[in-house]
Amino acid sequence: MTGKIALIQRGGCNYGVKVLNAQAAGAVGVVIFNEGNPGRTAVINGSLLDANNNPFTPTIPVAFTSFDIGQSLYNQYQAGTPPHLAISISVFVDPNRTDWNVIAESKTGDPNHVVVVDAHLDAIYGAGMLDNASGSATILNVAEQMRKVHPKNKLRFIWFGGEELGLLGSDYYVHNLSAAELSRISYDLDADVTATPNYLIGVLDPAAPDLFGRTVSETFPTNVYEPSKIARDMGVDYLDSIGKNHEFLSPVGTDAFWFNKVGVPASGVLTGQDCCKSAEEVGLFGGFEGNFEGNIPSFDGGCVDLPFRWCDNLDNNDPEVMTFMSRAFDNMVIRMAFDNQFAGHSQQKLTNARAAMRARASAVLRKRPNVARGHTVK
Repeated sequence: MTGKIALIQRGGCNYGVKVLNAQAAGAVGVVIFNEGNPGRTAVINGSLLDANNNPFTPTIPVAFTSFDIGQSLYNQYQAGTPPHLAISISVFVDPNRTDWNVIAESKTGDPNHVVVVDAHLDAIYGAGMLDNASGSATILNVAEQMRKVHPKNKLRFIWFGGEELGLLGSDYYVHNLSAAELSRISYDLDADVTATPNYLIGVLDPAAPDLFGRTVSETFPTNVYEPSKIARDMGVDYLDSIGKNHEFLSPVGTDAFWFNKVGVPASGVLTGQDCCKSAEEVGLFGGFEGNFEGNIPSFDGGCVDLPFRWCDNLDNNDPEVMTFMSRAFDNMVIRMAFDNQFAGHSQQKLTNARAAMRARASAVLRKRPNVARGHTVK
């Protein structure tokens, strides 16, 4: 690869790992093209994270492109006429730049049973009024409505930064809590996009497939699977009551992911993005199949996911969708605020209860060595 530009297809490992491998092999530049499967054909954008999920700045230019362009370049190379490219990437690096998580807590509620209610503040392109001002407004609304309520369990509202860069805000948050602080968080509820015009209705479940890959790509600590069904089913109850279909989706790609990863049960809601709606979901929710390349018909023309279409503005939200999705989420928050599973426990009792739950889960796994709850061993 010395002196050449590496053409690399999107796949399972981090984009940054691909770049570091090419850099180590002597490449002078990298072009990463999309996968080619449904929902993964358009121009992509991505964060450069190494194998340990740490961001870095490469020493060679890196560009992202669509599957069609990548395949064309590959076919030219295979035909014995390697294409020639010139890549010029302007990079701004500010090591002192800071982003923030915004946190507000209820004044009352059991401090040994904290329910985190979260959304993310940042966007991919433009104003980000759908992704994720909609989710941010959803949790702000329920916080305002509950300002005079005295919940049994303390509510911690968090608006995370850096979500689109790789869940950086939630990653930083959960990994910078002390063990005692983390042990007091009993649940997380995430609102990640709540007003998509060409919507689906997703309820988060750690055993479910990912929104983008449509496969189960992650496993979580055993103790998160069953408790995560508590709030999940509260959301389903409300949706059933208003005659709405739903589907279960993994927390992968949402800030709930990191809470599940460190052993905190989590659920939440999302309405998807126009890029990724399947024919089966059209049958459940109406609308159109995913607008993978910005083709019409489409409600928003791919405003969220296609680069340089700076149109994720206020009219990219459907008020009716936001209303029923916010009410579904509010139902989960309010009921979890008064859930008394751990309310009133001392810290020692809480620790003992969780230790017993983990022990029971471990005993089940020992008896069934080839099965992890919610997942098939491959």
